[in-house]
Amino acid sequence: MIVAEKKPITASFSTADKMDIYNRFGEAMPDGRLTEPGDGKVYRLREAILLSKRLGRPLTDNEMKQFEV
Repeated sequence: MIVAEKKPITASFSTADKMDIYNRFGEAMPDGRLTEPGDGKVYRLREAILLSKRLGRPLTDNEMKQFEV
């Protein structure tokens, strides 16, 4: 029977590096948003997502028009 020796797992960067990533994110989005505001339209997203998966690419604006409610 072969027994492997366990080695400790170490992080590839320090906590200071992690905080630097968060600080840059805060500068990029000063108002706290994570995404752009919506266009106010309602879509049948389940069907749009299925079509996008079948095509293997994101849908164009013209293709999304067929899913507007």
